[in-house]
Amino acid sequence: MSDKIINLTNESFDQVVSKSDKPVIVDFWATWCGPCRMVAPIMEELADDFDGKVQIAKVNVDDQGELAAKFKIMSIPTILAFKNGEVFEKIVGARSKEEFSQVLSKLL
Repeated sequence: MSDKIINLTNESFDQVVSKSDKPVIVDFWATWCGPCRMVAPIMEELADDFDGKVQIAKVNVDDQGELAAKFKIMSIPTILAFKNGEVFEKIVGARSKEEFSQVLSKLL
């Protein structure tokens, strides 16, 4: 995984997301999830493409069930786009890099 992508825990979530001066994209995923594995390399590319403008983060729902419950994650992958600490957009399911890029561009 890219060093530009942060693994979030229940303890680090507020510090990274709520207090960020940049928009934050949070990918809720699990190791056993096929579509999640399809989205992972796209998130890597987006972390490079939007470096310094948007923070990309991941939450493993198996390890961080509290966070998944807090945001009512029912299906994975679910990508939440945060701006100023608030959910700006929610995307459920695998999408193309172009679709994710459009969401990121709206955040800027």
